[in-house]
Amino acid sequence: MKWLGVLWLVALSECLVKIPLMKIKSMRENLRESDMLKDYLEKYPRSRAHVLLEQRRNPAVTYEPMRNYLDLVYVGVISIGTPPQEFKVVLDTGSAYLWVPSIYCSSPACANHKVFNPLRSSTFLVSGRPVNVAYGSGEMSGFLAYDTVKIGDLMVVAQAFGLSLEEPGTFMEYAIFDGILGLGYPDLSLQGILPVFDNLWLQGLIPQNLFAFYLSSISMNGEVIACESGCQGIMDTGTSLLTGPRNAIRNIQNLIGAKASSDGEYVLKCDTINTLPDIVFTINGVTYPVPASAYIRKGHSHICSSNFEEDLDDSSDPEMWVLGDVFLRLYFTVFDRANNRIGLAPAV
Repeated sequence: MKWLGVLWLVALSECLVKIPLMKIKSMRENLRESDMLKDYLEKYPRSRAHVLLEQRRNPAVTYEPMRNYLDLVYVGVISIGTPPQEFKVVLDTGSAYLWVPSIYCSSPACANHKVFNPLRSSTFLVSGRPVNVAYGSGEMSGFLAYDTVKIGDLMVVAQAFGLSLEEPGTFMEYAIFDGILGLGYPDLSLQGILPVFDNLWLQGLIPQNLFAFYLSSISMNGEVIACESGCQGIMDTGTSLLTGPRNAIRNIQNLIGAKASSDGEYVLKCDTINTLPDIVFTINGVTYPVPASAYIRKGHSHICSSNFEEDLDDSSDPEMWVLGDVFLRLYFTVFDRANNRIGLAPAV
């Protein structure tokens, strides 16, 4: 078991509370080893799923943008209940609610993961309110409950969280993590539900409304290769890769010599890691280089994959970039919720 990342929370003692992050095998690796990756990508292309969800939008369902959990390799360990029951969860700044599987879940995905047993927790309270969360490649339906949640040494009492009854599809079946813990703004959460981070603040467990995340115009060789007129960007721990507009990403793939494979991935020879230049992101006039060793993912048989990914749903915002774990591993990132700002510094 390898612990390579750290989630930092500012605790009452004015010291940082460090929560180890576990490195795991990604969903993509699991699907590839099961010879199911091509079928999965064909069945769940993000563009078709996005259109389908828009057509079927139901006000009783919380819709989550399709997030790239396929390449996610870092999870956090939390506990819920008294005595505590442990779960591996995605610590996701792009969503704002917590959910884990329950013993009442009948889906195959739940059989492959740890499940929460309310009968074993003396602090458990059920609300009975239904919870439905739709993702681009699957969904979770269940019910809302309250219990004690422990993150590192911090213990939140009466925290609202979802317990799944159904997890249809293969979205979670091949995931190594059990559930998702959102760290985003309350507006992203279920109506009337306060996220875990906000409860940490309200219950006086952290003195500042901020947390930091650290895992372990865009140019190349001085020439602008994307975002020439400026563009919007998101720092997202729930996204694994570097995601951007289709044409810009295809231009980058061409510049680094990556070719589309039969399963939709962009691949290239691994020895190019030693020769390709940095790709530099300029944010507010400050340059943040991303080396080839970061934007190329090592694979098997001397074939590597590009860590750049097209946003197939870029019609609504054609200049939106999402800087996921590939970027966040390189830069210590502070999410200052109180002042609506983000701070970046090179990771040591």
